[in-house]
Amino acid sequence: MTHSQQSNRRDFLVKSASTALAVSTIGSSLVGCGGADARPAVFGYGVASGDPLTDRVILWTHAKFPNSTDTVPLTWQVASDSSFTKVVSSGRVSASETAAFTAKVDATGLAAGNSYFYRFIDDAGTVSTLGTTRTLPSTSVVSVKLAVFSCALFSAGYFNAYDAAAKSDAQYAIHLGDYLYEYGSDPAKFGNTNADKVTTAVTLNRVISPANDMLSLSDYRTRYALYKSDLNLQALHAKMPWITVWDDHEFANNAYVSGAENHNSTTQGSWLTRKNIAAQVYHEWMPIRTPDVTNLLKIYRRFDFGNLFTLHMLDTRIEGRDQQYDSFGDADGGLTRYGTALANGSDATRKMISTTQQTWLTDGMAASQATWQLLGNQDIMARMWFPASVLQAQGVATASPTAANLAAVQTAVTDYVGAKGARAGAALGGPALTPAQTALLNTTSNPLLPYNLDAWDGYPSNREAILQTVKANGKKLVALTGDSHNAWFANLTTLAGDKVGVEFAASSVTAPGFESVGLGELAGALDGSALVPQLGAAAVGAGLGLVNDLNYTDSKQRGYLAMTVTADAVKGDYVFMSTVTAKTYAASVGKTITVAAATGAITYA
Repeated sequence: MTHSQQSNRRDFLVKSASTALAVSTIGSSLVGCGGADARPAVFGYGVASGDPLTDRVILWTHAKFPNSTDTVPLTWQVASDSSFTKVVSSGRVSASETAAFTAKVDATGLAAGNSYFYRFIDDAGTVSTLGTTRTLPSTSVVSVKLAVFSCALFSAGYFNAYDAAAKSDAQYAIHLGDYLYEYGSDPAKFGNTNADKVTTAVTLNRVISPANDMLSLSDYRTRYALYKSDLNLQALHAKMPWITVWDDHEFANNAYVSGAENHNSTTQGSWLTRKNIAAQVYHEWMPIRTPDVTNLLKIYRRFDFGNLFTLHMLDTRIEGRDQQYDSFGDADGGLTRYGTALANGSDATRKMISTTQQTWLTDGMAASQATWQLLGNQDIMARMWFPASVLQAQGVATASPTAANLAAVQTAVTDYVGAKGARAGAALGGPALTPAQTALLNTTSNPLLPYNLDAWDGYPSNREAILQTVKANGKKLVALTGDSHNAWFANLTTLAGDKVGVEFAASSVTAPGFESVGLGELAGALDGSALVPQLGAAAVGAGLGLVNDLNYTDSKQRGYLAMTVTADAVKGDYVFMSTVTAKTYAASVGKTITVAAATGAITYA
């Protein structure tokens, strides 16, 4: 079905009209709270809910008196009906200048697995947008539907994925990071000019503010306000509770504990100061229950969806990450440093997450009695190892794509996948491999190497320890992942090749993927589906592409991941938008992948 932003605006106006009617019916009783001369506030960024538990949920809004810095007193209400005749929880909260006029409250006294309506009202009787939310189920639950997102770059296009999800049957939204980006509005900055070199933030009326990279408290607050002004984002926040975690761009690109690729301490000051500001503003503007008010940098936390699954929300970015191998400026992108550390054992001490978080994770999975263990994970966890012959070509093409470079990549890809296809054919009685093909498949002369050392591939010992624990406990592991901008489904394997789980990685909401560097057609070679004409359906999920553990990928479409979890299976629908550079779009399912609980068997549709 095709949706348009115009219909969104009509829906928004209809909701506003309904709100106005509500004000007329309840305003007289509320004015008494602040007196007949109470000033009306503006709810400029909608409402949101998040971090649901079985008996409570976080409610959020932003309220401000026009041309004033005075604190705005608010009443909040949660009801089981949209007319609010059955209010089940209510209270008072304030939106003050110290928190950028955001207001957040933990609404308690709710029943497990129930849907509710909520709203905020100022003392003049002005009512916020009406929101709907839901608590977590208790022990018994048949099915849970999730909408999974990452990487929403305002300047790169419209948030059509949020609109599509708001119209879906999803019950909870999971955002895995890069809710926003730190880059300024310079056309040379990432995302301000699209791959076609014609569509820009200016032509889309999506120019970012402030104009500079986020750095100060005001910068971060201004950027969140800009994102929150998007009506599609507001609608999805108002529709269902969100469970969120940050990645790097809520701080700065390729961040780690003591720095970031996009932070220059000489010109931008203290990284610790910037990091603390970013965390403060995140907690102000997001509907997150702060696990530790004395340490805003700690946000890993856990959610039990009855006996169906436990969701472990990791922080693989800020809490414990050591500097990436590829961020030292080495000419080879850090691969020699990586290989040396593995060879001499020094990698064993390097961390993607701290020992404390790792223990929290593994102990939590061991203790969970749920059927599935889901990880809310920022960076690709599967082993995305490319043959060196392709990496050597792709490394140049990705950095500075030209017709010649891309041609070299295509040749390297075609040769390697062709060799894999020839080997599979030979096993079925076909012709023997040529010497050149045999050499390509020899991992001594053409080793498999990680293409992204910012992902878990750059922290192999840390990942191995976690996967070995999962293997020992016999848990059914499903990683839900963001960050890469492309859609992936892969096996999670140990360094010895033992499969211990699967990974569903969502495409980005708008941030460009491989298509932005001319590699949008790479998917078939990556996952082996390019060999379907030669080998039939047997080529799907057989490890015949560039990446052995990769079963499916889409490298050119934007969208989100719709997950359905039952005791029998986990199903992922990769939902793609026909465009993010127009407000009218079509949403369609590009691939459905189902993993059976009993056998681990995977089906593709």
